[in-house]
Amino acid sequence: MILRLYDTASRRKREVSYSGDEITIYACGITPYSPSHIGHARQAIAFDTLVRWLNFNQIDTRYVTNFTDISDTIIDAAKEEGVDFTEISNRHIDSYVESMKALNVRKADAYPRVTESIESIIGMIEKLVEKGNAYVADDGVYFEIDTAPEKYGALTGQTLDMVRSGAGGRVARTGLGKRDHRDFALWKFAKPDEPSWESPYGAGRPGWHIECSAMVFDHFGEQVDIHGGGSDLMFPHHEAEIFQSECCHGIKPFARHWMHNGMINIDGEKMSKSLGNFWTIAEAIDAVGSLVLRYALINAPYRQPIDFNQVLLDDAKKNHARLIGAIMEAGGPATAASWEGNDILTEAEKKLVSGMNDDLNTRVAIAETQSVVRILNRANSAGDESLSNSCVGWLLEFAGSVLGIIPDSDFFANKMAERDSKISIIMDEVKALIEKRDRARSTKNWAEADNIRDQLLGLGVSIQDTPDGTTWDYSEV
Repeated sequence: MILRLYDTASRRKREVSYSGDEITIYACGITPYSPSHIGHARQAIAFDTLVRWLNFNQIDTRYVTNFTDISDTIIDAAKEEGVDFTEISNRHIDSYVESMKALNVRKADAYPRVTESIESIIGMIEKLVEKGNAYVADDGVYFEIDTAPEKYGALTGQTLDMVRSGAGGRVARTGLGKRDHRDFALWKFAKPDEPSWESPYGAGRPGWHIECSAMVFDHFGEQVDIHGGGSDLMFPHHEAEIFQSECCHGIKPFARHWMHNGMINIDGEKMSKSLGNFWTIAEAIDAVGSLVLRYALINAPYRQPIDFNQVLLDDAKKNHARLIGAIMEAGGPATAASWEGNDILTEAEKKLVSGMNDDLNTRVAIAETQSVVRILNRANSAGDESLSNSCVGWLLEFAGSVLGIIPDSDFFANKMAERDSKISIIMDEVKALIEKRDRARSTKNWAEADNIRDQLLGLGVSIQDTPDGTTWDYSEV
């Protein structure tokens, strides 16, 4: 397998390489101060798809994503509610974990929290101060950018002055004791009535950026193979990580590969609470279903921005329903068989593999999934059981194991039991209507026959007139 991923640092697609027996992957996780939104879902699904694809190709991975469970925003939310900050963070972490389960995002190998990593964070800060890359000011400890000027713009390709405006409040909220506006906080001294931890420099809490560097070191050592998150983290967060990690450990590069997913727009506008177009994951799942949401979010390559709108959701809902319906019509997952030897399915596999190896192009994978669904529907209609079973096997392997858009076997078992129950309830009515329609057709009362056909369609029953009589099939209305 040769997987080529776009590397943000080199600004080109590069073959993914790794030095050990597994690929190490770290993705910056959520700051749980409010319900997680669909941008968080997209980031999680992008890295889940990466891990799935590597594992599918027999490559071991160790994947870690964190929770920033202490921050200004969490403290502000706790003050507003009059509760401890841990109640805010735990509530939203629990909700996030449930959403990930619903979205079929596999569990990471570890979910470190900032509050559990204080000792490692302080250790890094001490080393940076000792090396002369950080200094103690009146309000905290800061990393001094000018001690490593060669690292300017490692991911953005610009100087920090040029991109400072793009960082918004994240730069503006750093303290007043720093020597240069570009320096960033490693440790913030405690304010009254705020949570804090003891350090050699005084009670306080970590700055935003140092957290992930310490957690990467805890789990992977001085280097990680793939690091990333949403593209909004490139500056200042990931560039700050490069400064502090490479200066602390003396190892370059800190990350061998940088992977960033694109942002989500809502009907052409940036998603924002202030604009009233903010979708939480829970709201989106309630609106369309968890796997339909996952389908919608992978129906574009991970690096591309997504315009989240009703057309996107309707398309995902329609195509996902066709996928599940075709598998059910074939008899469910239990009918799956190998597709080896089938030229059409083998060609679809080749195209999907080629697309996924070219920067995880899930759009190609979705297109090939849709083509196999069409083949399956034709095989079901023709009664070609062998081809149907091969298609089901192909779909379970690629739409299921790789893309994660097929539910487990229990879902199908329950759905088919519900289907059989509904069929048994309407069986007598359907037979009576078909007999009535046959009589209408025999007297050439076509209007009546068409009216009865419409009644049957209302019950979820489609009919077909054959030389041997009228056959019928049931599908969900």
